Amino acid sequence: MSEHEQKKSGAFNRRDFIQLGAAGLGAVAAGTALFGCSSKRTLPGQARIMTNEPMDKVRVGFVGVGMQGAGHVRNFINIDNVEVKAICDIIPEKVERMQKWVTDAGQPKPTAYTRGEQDFERMCAEEDLDLVFTATPWKWHVPICVSAMKNGKHAATEVPASVTLDESWELVETAEKYNKHCVMMENCCYDRIEMMVFNMIRKGVFGEVLHGECGYMHDLRNYKVGGLYEGDWRIKHSINRNGNLYPTHGLGPVAQAMDVNRGDQFDYLVSMSGPTRGLNAFAKEKLGADHEYAKVKYALGDINITMIKTKLGKTIYLVHDVNLPRPYSRIHILQGTNGLHQGYPSRIHVAGRSKPHRWDEGKSYLEEYDHPLWKNIGEKARGAGHGGMDYLEDYRLVQSLLKGEPMDMDVYDAAAWSVVSALTEESVANRSRSIDFPDFTRGMWKNRAPLGIIER
Repeated sequence: MSEHEQKKSGAFNRRDFIQLGAAGLGAVAAGTALFGCSSKRTLPGQARIMTNEPMDKVRVGFVGVGMQGAGHVRNFINIDNVEVKAICDIIPEKVERMQKWVTDAGQPKPTAYTRGEQDFERMCAEEDLDLVFTATPWKWHVPICVSAMKNGKHAATEVPASVTLDESWELVETAEKYNKHCVMMENCCYDRIEMMVFNMIRKGVFGEVLHGECGYMHDLRNYKVGGLYEGDWRIKHSINRNGNLYPTHGLGPVAQAMDVNRGDQFDYLVSMSGPTRGLNAFAKEKLGADHEYAKVKYALGDINITMIKTKLGKTIYLVHDVNLPRPYSRIHILQGTNGLHQGYPSRIHVAGRSKPHRWDEGKSYLEEYDHPLWKNIGEKARGAGHGGMDYLEDYRLVQSLLKGEPMDMDVYDAAAWSVVSALTEESVANRSRSIDFPDFTRGMWKNRAPLGIIER
């Protein structure tokens, strides 16, 4: 049985039992390491909330400064008390561009790391950093985060945080061992309407929330076959994998609103995928019938649907739909005993307030229920990526580090939201068999306080 399986099941072998009996609680408090725990850990099988000492300045190094990574660099140089000290990318010209942005902002020129795909290891080992931020192809997210944490840095990664179950556990166990934050930067948790709905839920407007629907529904055909990703890395996932490859944009905001990992938890899922047609047809039209992307057999079904049950019996419907022509949507339904929000377009029905069997326009509730974070910080986010939510997620990461406060999204959220991909692949491959979620928190979800309303 692996270490994380022992933690999940609560199993102890004879040596562990003897160690625990001899050491006792006092030895644990004094720093005895059981299952690789640091002195700040509690008993084996219990997780904890990561914290850090308050900082005067956040010193950050970036790995991967393409489309999304460059946007984060721009945000960070526009947030107070941040110093961009290092830039790592396999393309020197991209690093030089970021260095100019940083020096134009009045900061010292950051060190360049451009000696190939694994030069991030040198950066993590040599640079005096508080935070390493990665926006690379997915296969590098876990290696970069792990390297950062092992070298005493906090880690932040673009979505998804991990691809496999083992990778998810590796992030959790490394964060716990080194007492470092490992944050998945799920920007959709900071969308203005979704934060307004979260605020309304916290104020009880919808009653008890019982059901959510969400998804990532985005026509990515040109992104995948149009050469927009270096090495065409993203389409290779579509060739080799079948499940929900990108769950977190829709799922993250719904999971927060439904207190997943903070009073409730994902219990199990079932998943199925339909046929694959979209990428072959699009590649044939765009690149020609003889192009490899027109002829290759894709594993990924054009549409994947997943149903999730929580420990408290609540339900979530999750969709992945990126290979067919369609307008963008995340659906974003949160339904309670007194009303609901339904996204795209945003509309709301509240019992006793809305007309019977009629919707209200979602934006009509902003004046009364706009989230305080958007009220206070939204103007600074104007012009930033994805309608400003990229700036808000970067701002909140920096503020949490400066203040020494828990993150809005922590390593347990990163693991639980990302592992959906691996679990859906397993379910799809086994005729939609139900698959249990691992408990990355090892029971801590039962006692954690729900995420509150953050004002700054």
